[in-house]
Amino acid sequence: MYLPFDVVEDSRGAAKIRVSSDVSYSVEELLGMILKYASNLAEFHSKVTVKDAVISVPPYFGQAERKGLLKAAEMAGINVISLINEHSGAALQYGIDKDFSNESRHVILYDMGSSSTYAALVFYSAYNSKEFGKTVSVNQFQVKDVRWDSELGGQNMELRLVEYFADEFNKQVGNGVDVRKHPKAMAKLKKQVKRTKEILSANTAAPISVESLYDDRDFRSTITREKFEELCADLWDKSLVPVKEVLKHSGLKADDIYAVELIGGATRVPKLQATLQEYFGRKDLDKHLDADEAIVLGSALHAANLSDGIKLNRKLGMVDGSSYGFVVELDGADLSKDEATRLLLVPRMKKLPSKIFKSINHGKDFEVSLAYDREDLLPPGITSPVFAHYAVSGLTDTAEKYSSRNLSAPIKTNLHFSLSRSGILSLDQADAVIQITEWIEVPKKNLTVENTTSASPNASVDNGANSTSEESNSNSESDGGVSNGSNSTVEEPSTTDLGTERKLKKRTFKIPLKIVEKTTGPGMPLSKESLAEAKRRLEALDKKDAERRRTAELKNNLEEYIYATKEKLETSEDFEKVSLNDERQSVIKKLDEVQEWLYTDGEDASASEFQDRLNSLKATADPIFFRFKELTARPEAVEVARQYLSDLKQTIRGWETEKPWLPKDRIDELSTSMDKLKTWLDEKEAEQKKTSGYSTPVFTSEEVYEKVFNLQDKAASIKRIPKPKPKVEKPVKNETETKSENTTSSEKDTSENDKPAGDSDSSTNEKVKGGSEPHDEL
Repeated sequence: MYLPFDVVEDSRGAAKIRVSSDVSYSVEELLGMILKYASNLAEFHSKVTVKDAVISVPPYFGQAERKGLLKAAEMAGINVISLINEHSGAALQYGIDKDFSNESRHVILYDMGSSSTYAALVFYSAYNSKEFGKTVSVNQFQVKDVRWDSELGGQNMELRLVEYFADEFNKQVGNGVDVRKHPKAMAKLKKQVKRTKEILSANTAAPISVESLYDDRDFRSTITREKFEELCADLWDKSLVPVKEVLKHSGLKADDIYAVELIGGATRVPKLQATLQEYFGRKDLDKHLDADEAIVLGSALHAANLSDGIKLNRKLGMVDGSSYGFVVELDGADLSKDEATRLLLVPRMKKLPSKIFKSINHGKDFEVSLAYDREDLLPPGITSPVFAHYAVSGLTDTAEKYSSRNLSAPIKTNLHFSLSRSGILSLDQADAVIQITEWIEVPKKNLTVENTTSASPNASVDNGANSTSEESNSNSESDGGVSNGSNSTVEEPSTTDLGTERKLKKRTFKIPLKIVEKTTGPGMPLSKESLAEAKRRLEALDKKDAERRRTAELKNNLEEYIYATKEKLETSEDFEKVSLNDERQSVIKKLDEVQEWLYTDGEDASASEFQDRLNSLKATADPIFFRFKELTARPEAVEVARQYLSDLKQTIRGWETEKPWLPKDRIDELSTSMDKLKTWLDEKEAEQKKTSGYSTPVFTSEEVYEKVFNLQDKAASIKRIPKPKPKVEKPVKNETETKSENTTSSEKDTSENDKPAGDSDSSTNEKVKGGSEPHDEL
């Protein structure tokens, strides 16, 4: 592959990238960097913080890759809602805006990317659902099958071109030179070959040009599309293998496929399209989806569907399946290696997510291994089908503890597995199930009480204690229900002691067992220490990147300031009004000095050094620019202030008629402030006229605006004073109301007429004494 770095083995037996003699990175760390960068891009363009994500993965990703990707996301500070198979993301995007209520259809999604190829068979249909009392049609799709070639992609085509052009360059140079031995040269060649391949997709011939490919020698050549197709002759047949396997295992024919949708960058190669067209017997293939964006757009729809904060108006049910089948293997004392200890846990294409339950009869600690069910269908690079190993303990001790009891059945162990939405299989829980049958002594039941309280004579077999409790309650209720009576028939059952009897009672216990993961090899996760160290390294790199960006920004700011300032001082005559020639030349000299430093010793300077140089230059040049700015800004500010004073005078005059309630002392205070501002402006302007333009200004535009703003605040506070509310006098009662009150209160004492209407206590008492009823109106 001519990689410009070394791939080495880490302590787990997994791949590790060595970039220098003392710096190496695990795959999880590198993926964490990529995901962090992608997250930053998303935040930059969307202007919102990204916390949750759905990440798409190739269908051939195994358990180790999927778990490693989740760890990488954790390092990057991203919460992964779910992983999604790439073909499911593309299938979502394909079906989201279509209607399948009239007909179902089979669609093949064919994806050839840079390094892999797969074909997925997807079945689209619709089902009826009730929503708000109405029957609506809901679209759905199910992934029926997916087949792949994890080592076939556009990169294979590029490598054929790389080899072809490497031979050509070696011939041009001669002298036994082999450019393949120089990774940097090969990296240059690979970069240009990619562009050449893209040009060939739209043209019958394409050039290649690499400046200083090796030993300061340039390389230039051309290639035709015909020659390119000849170099890749064996790849075209390989490209059909995933499609043929999908049709073979599904029992469908090419004519049964409604559409063959192309995605992935390599599907743009004309020869590949022609090969697929010939196989399916079609003039055209389907290209409704964006070959580069379909998967990620569908993944975004899946993320929105899983998110609590987003509601999709269009619904599309998704049924995806596991790319691999899985088995569980048991190992331990008294467990022989046979069919009973190897159980199929997950058949291939089983629905995601799923819960799986298995029960075994065993009474000693044992170990559980999870493995791929077929050794001929393993993830790329995997040599052993086993990907997870667990030790289940506590069963032996539990069995010994209950062995002396009367076991009604052999001890069972229940194993609870889960196949997550991300396609990751795990052992989540293990329980020991123990059933015991015991003889216990219970009080004998009185026949009368038994007939009234017990519906079934056998109820005490499983629930003896409860039945006894119910009998006691019933007896208590019977006793309490007879009061002041002497019926001996009712009282006799509760006072007679009938003794006890033996009953069988069955009890079931569930004892949680301890599960410890013991996975080793390339599939084992990073240790807590390694994960913490990786996070620290990534944080350090992030800080370094932030410092590098800040350094580059400050360097650009310094360079920009030098050029802009020199141009202004050297070309504009306007600055002669506010500065002497010596002053300008002194500034230009300092600019030249810093510029020379910038391109020599300052090439590797730190951010703080660039900032210090910039501050030093600004301290020298900014006074000239400030005086130049004030030449126009100060007169404009004075004009604004005088206009405001004139307008405010008119406003105050209007207040006399429009707002007569405003306090005169506040208005007089405002007028005094106005006079002070006018006097200050007159004095400062006169003094400024006597001052040279080369000197520091007597007053500035900022000072003028500050005084105007203060005056505006005072005027606004006076203007906001609300108009006083008019005083409201209590209404005087007229003669009619007075006469009515006198008539109503004719039976009251004279002293009562002076009481308010709300005082009813004393009046009510008086009415009771007088023997009269209270009136309705009271």
